Amino acid sequence: MNIVYTDNNATTRVAPEVLEEMMPYFSDLYGNPSSMHSFGGNVGRKLQEARERVADLINATPLEIVFTSCGTESDNAAIMAAIELNPEKKHIITSAVEHPAVKNLCAHLETKGYTVTYLPVDREGRLESELLYSTMESKADDIAIISLMWANNETGVIFPVEEVARRASDKGILFHTDAVQAAGKIPIDVKASGVDMLSLSGHKIHAPKGIGVLYVKNGIKFPPFLKGGHQERGRRGGTENTASIIGLGKASELAKGHLGEMDTRIRGLRDYLESELLARIPSSSVNGERRDRLPNTLSIGFDAVEGESILLLMDQVGICASSGSACTSGSLDPSHVLMAMKVPFESAHGTIRFSLSLYNTKEEMDHIIEAMPPIIEKLRAISPFWKK
Repeated sequence: MNIVYTDNNATTRVAPEVLEEMMPYFSDLYGNPSSMHSFGGNVGRKLQEARERVADLINATPLEIVFTSCGTESDNAAIMAAIELNPEKKHIITSAVEHPAVKNLCAHLETKGYTVTYLPVDREGRLESELLYSTMESKADDIAIISLMWANNETGVIFPVEEVARRASDKGILFHTDAVQAAGKIPIDVKASGVDMLSLSGHKIHAPKGIGVLYVKNGIKFPPFLKGGHQERGRRGGTENTASIIGLGKASELAKGHLGEMDTRIRGLRDYLESELLARIPSSSVNGERRDRLPNTLSIGFDAVEGESILLLMDQVGICASSGSACTSGSLDPSHVLMAMKVPFESAHGTIRFSLSLYNTKEEMDHIIEAMPPIIEKLRAISPFWKK
């Protein structure tokens, strides 16, 4: 069976060009990049090239790039650095729809005496900024950091990062953004946006799993999250994951070169899939703002059916996607994102997220479009919630 993979917000395939560039560093070129000898020094120079490529993707300087193990580490490192830098400040601002890498850390910090403001979103998943700006006005001296995602991993809705970063800067408040889903899909310019710290993850842009980046703006003091050796200019101890870093460098170069295609061809495929599913399947609806969102992401709810059951039948016809409910974690409740958006239960429970990549084709979208109506019809026929 041919697999139609539309779960790219979960992870992406490693690009062939990326794998090719990595392979020598698993075998012949195995030197430690921190070594004094030329055998390791040659690897170190390749790491510097990768650092430059990553920096170029987000318009940073190479010195502002810190390599980590993943997006989660980058998020944790940013928030914990802000707390260590400002031990007297006990307030954190984030949103109600953040990735668990931020959401669960904030919940943990609440048990340690920190106050966390979880900003609400509206029915379209857009940030309701009134509480944010009023809290910034009244609590500026007590806010250690504001951490908001650039784009939501479930709905693709884009937050007003540049505006928030500007206002935070005016108040002298550190601002971090989780850009794991946005990087490689929309242009990111850290200089223009003014963010202090930014996270991204390799396996979301066709690099391997286990490699991430934290951008730290020049001039921002940064105590290391992982304390050890002198690597990453003392900002992250541990021997560098050389092959994966080199792969991420190549993936970053490719991602920047394909931003135009992402905005045109992939957006077109997503819109085609969306319009056809809405037209062919009654009582279906899109979750989230349909204009200001990532070009590859479609969160669509099908009333009166369960997301887990939909995925099981999709799997039987070779379609990979993800559910909008947390059922795979042992809960049948909709995701915290959909609950924060106040999506009606009958739709949230039957939500599927399709997330495309550069490797998807129109023929694959046609397969999904043909397969989905009979799947939903079959499940509704046995659903006690479907009004026939």
